[in-house]
Amino acid sequence: MHKGLAIGEFSRVTHLSIATLRHYHEVGLLAPAHVDQDTGYRHYTLDQVPTAQVILRLRELDMPVPDVRSVLATPDAVARNQLITAHLARLEQQLSRTQNAVEALRDLLKPPGGGPDIEYRTVPAQPAIAIREVVDREDVLSWWRGALGELYGVAAAQNLNRAGASGGVFASELLTHERGEAVVFIPADGDVRPVGRVEPFLVPGAELAIAVHHGPLDTIDLTYGALGTYAERHEIGIDGPLREYYLRNPLDTSHAKDLVTEVGWPIFRSDGHGGDPLDTISGKPS
Repeated sequence: MHKGLAIGEFSRVTHLSIATLRHYHEVGLLAPAHVDQDTGYRHYTLDQVPTAQVILRLRELDMPVPDVRSVLATPDAVARNQLITAHLARLEQQLSRTQNAVEALRDLLKPPGGGPDIEYRTVPAQPAIAIREVVDREDVLSWWRGALGELYGVAAAQNLNRAGASGGVFASELLTHERGEAVVFIPADGDVRPVGRVEPFLVPGAELAIAVHHGPLDTIDLTYGALGTYAERHEIGIDGPLREYYLRNPLDTSHAKDLVTEVGWPIFRSDGHGGDPLDTISGKPS
């Protein structure tokens, strides 16, 4: 009696190797139509070819085996499409991160230029609403996005007058020890009522060297590098938290390339201009 296609024949038809077909059988992804009890030989039917082709395409898209299994086990077309769409969204996010990393690497490989414009700024203490927490470095970006959205919601609900750009204050330990205190704030005037994680906060005054970062936050290390290099070369850097001001943040635009962030590095000023809160001195790293 004909028992269908042997595993080698099915392999040639589907472009799935014999080793792959055996693996998919073992993990319950694509079982043969028949397994000979005496010899252990696997046989497949032509009706299984479309299923094998779907598996091949999904695996080429790096869909994990458990997710592929879920797609195949879902009889409802809408639910299947939702699973596939969710995976495609993850791929698009990965592609965006890869493209940003490639662009950043190309920038690093370019001949050295003058670097970003750097200004000195005396920042006075400022009342704000804030969320502060000790976080792990690997979680800080997702924590930051959630905290920023929560602050905007509370500011709107309490009709607070926003008195400047939102910002962040980050302990050096967040970088040096991969865990430290992070504060996200919105300068605000008025009577603030604490709600959940949101509390009144006095943003401390500081002397800062500031550079503007344009584009996605996952390349902001380049701007930090330029600022840190400048501070070290001019021997003006001091210990203290790092500062950011979000002139255009993800709540203002859906395009990462349009983000604008001021990065502040704590410094000691000896130029005699410390009393003027808006005094700036432009310069480039030398």
